[in-house]
Order: sequence, then structure tokens, then C-alpha cells
Amino acid sequence: MGKIRILLIEDNRLLREGMVAMINGQADMKVVAASGGNENTVLKARTVRPQVILIDLGLRNQNGLRVVASLRKATPALKVIGMGLIPTQSDIVECVQAGASGFILKDATVEDFLRTIRSVAHGGKVLPPLLTGSLFSHVIEYALKKGKDKLNRAVRMTKREREIIALIAEGLSNKEIAQRLNIATYTAKSHIHNIMEKLALHTRLQVAMHANR
Repeated sequence: MGKIRILLIEDNRLLREGMVAMINGQADMKVVAASGGNENTVLKARTVRPQVILIDLGLRNQNGLRVVASLRKATPALKVIGMGLIPTQSDIVECVQAGASGFILKDATVEDFLRTIRSVAHGGKVLPPLLTGSLFSHVIEYALKKGKDKLNRAVRMTKREREIIALIAEGLSNKEIAQRLNIATYTAKSHIHNIMEKLALHTRLQVAMHANR
């Protein structure tokens, strides 16, 4: 069996060169081209014919998600893996909707990074390890099987959850949120837990940052 052919799109030169060296050090992988994202990625993919594309979703000069969608439309057989630092609900939902087969955290271990590439190359769908077992991971897996319309319905926030997100962004504590909404403190805490699960976030600060975005 030949090596997994990979096209890497990453605009951080140091990170790009390090990833190329790491991937090319594997017996079963080869980076056929690496780019900073300043060129026509679809044309590049057609020229070098990779099996897998690794693309930074935070490209400075291009909309990473738009590139993913264009790649999947132009070359349906191509496998795409998005990369990012802190995946929020919108990051991963939009990545899946655009047609990506996987998502890698930039602070993932080398083992997880390489395992994701191999799995996607062989037809797998891979989420970040931190999401494994969460409600949101099951929602995404369901969406991969059933389509993006059902995904949109599955992750929709309730009116109460939207209210609580706004109050978290204001810096209110669980007790203060409960008092503002005239609900029990444990009920507010339960809503916050559900919100974090849906958004695949782990702290109130991350929820607040999501709200501000």
C-alpha cells in the first residue's frame, strides 16, 4: 500500500515546517505539498492529488471554511481535516457542514494528530479527543450520518439557554443568574451544564467569549 498523500495548508511557517517534518517522518505518510494559503487551494489540490488535506481554519488570507466547502465540491473523494486551537460549537458545526471528515486541536498530542490523519484517510470521521463522550460529540456524529439540517435542529439553544448565556457574558454567578430569572440555583447550574455540553466548552469564560463573538 502506498503512502497517504497529504496537502498541508497552514499560514504559520514555523508550525507548517514542523508538521511537514513530523508527517514525513512516518513510514506511511508523505506531505506532497505545503502552502501558507495564499494561492488557489482547489487548483493546488488538483495538481498534487492528495488523499487528505489538513487545513488551518484560522487562515489570515482566506476563509478556511469556504476553502473546505470548495475543496469538497471540486473533489468529492478528497478527505479534509480542519485544524484549530479552541473548537467552539460554531467552529465544529460549520466544519462538518462544509464537508470536513475530521477536526484536530492544535494542542493535540502527536499520537492523536497522526491517528486522526490515518483514520480519516481510511474513511473514518474523527472529533477532538476532548469531545469524546460528550453530548455534542453524539450530535455531530448523528449529523454526519443524517445531514446538516438535522444538525441545525439538534444544537439549537432554547430561549432559556440563550438568556443564561447572555447573563454569563455579563459575569453573573449561578446564584445571581437564578435570582435574575427567578429559578432555583440548581436549575441554573443544570442549564449551564447543558449549555457547555452543547457548545463543547469547559469553562464559563469560554461561554462568555462565545457569547461576545
